[in-house]
Amino acid sequence: MTNGRKPSTTKRMVIMLVLVGLVLGGLVGFNIFKGVMIRKFMAKGGVPPATVTTTTVQFQEWRDETGAVGTLRAMRGVDLSTEIAGLVRHVRFKSGDDVRAGQVLVELNADAERAQLDAGRVAVDLARITLNRDREQLSAEAVAQATVDNDDADLRSKTAQVAQAQATLDKKTIRAPFAGRLGISTVNPGQYVNTGDKIVTLQAIDPLYVDFFLPQQNVVQVGKGQGVTITVDGFADRQFAGEVSAINPTVDSTSRNIQVEATIPNPKKELLPGMFTRVSLQTGGARRYLTLPQSAITFNPYGATVFVAKPAPPPKPDAAAGAAPAEQAPATKDGRAAGGASQGPKLVAQQVFVTTGPTRGDQIAVVKGIDEGATVVTSGQLKLKNGTPLIVNNASPPPDDANPKPQEQ
Repeated sequence: MTNGRKPSTTKRMVIMLVLVGLVLGGLVGFNIFKGVMIRKFMAKGGVPPATVTTTTVQFQEWRDETGAVGTLRAMRGVDLSTEIAGLVRHVRFKSGDDVRAGQVLVELNADAERAQLDAGRVAVDLARITLNRDREQLSAEAVAQATVDNDDADLRSKTAQVAQAQATLDKKTIRAPFAGRLGISTVNPGQYVNTGDKIVTLQAIDPLYVDFFLPQQNVVQVGKGQGVTITVDGFADRQFAGEVSAINPTVDSTSRNIQVEATIPNPKKELLPGMFTRVSLQTGGARRYLTLPQSAITFNPYGATVFVAKPAPPPKPDAAAGAAPAEQAPATKDGRAAGGASQGPKLVAQQVFVTTGPTRGDQIAVVKGIDEGATVVTSGQLKLKNGTPLIVNNASPPPDDANPKPQEQ
């Protein structure tokens, strides 16, 4: 019985191993077959196209500029006050008025000063009469020379007292020392003001000065008469031009910066003293650079590169079929046929090394590597390699502004 069961067990073991081998072989064969078919499909279909944005490389004029922040300052500006105390009798201005030089602004009560001035003038007249009479008597030797000398000294003293009274009276009238615009004042008739009390602010605002600081290494790049432009938050879409009018002869020992003053015409009196400004100082002549959006440049450890969109090479004839593929309708630059139907991509990507130059806003200068008129990819580079077919869609191009403005929140 034992010898009869052994062949049956061995046979079943062999059959089981054969079945397992067939299953494993089928799985391996299926995977190999699937891989071969995928490779054939990919080889037949090619690399899938990538949608990108592009721009045409062109020359633009660049000027070397140095940026800084500054503050507007009035050409002349004072807080008017009074030298002597007194009661306000008349206020001859309104807040915000434009006034001329010498215009009367405030009159203080000056009744006592006028009375003193009148009394002084009477005393001067009397002293002059006395002096003239004693001079006549001196010629007749009726008085001594000392009497005439005392009369002369008395006349001079009283004349000086009249001048002092006149000066005090003049101080009771406050005038504009120069032409400008007045600020807001709360002084009213009947109010008593003490010596030094602020009455009103007067600012000459055409032109204005802008004060800003530059690092000491920029000293050789700035000079009187050099052009500057400023922008102010209140006028975000405008630039105001001016020129350097003064350079501080010393460098700040703490910050190692040098102070520069520029004059900005302000005929419409739109700009006001104290405004924060962004200053752009022109430090060189105009130069022409091939210009691209900064998003077009890919910076790598081995250098900066761009992807250039070039026409795809013509397809090779199908050797198996013995004939070339059918002729397609001409395509536009964005990879679509002239009639509007999609005919597949007609552009491919080619990576090119470039040498970059200065930057301004969203732009960057390219000094070597590409030529004017080349079509360069500006977004979507991460999915590209050499030979990748391209579909161009410039509906939403990346920023390309030389002077970008902050977006409103």
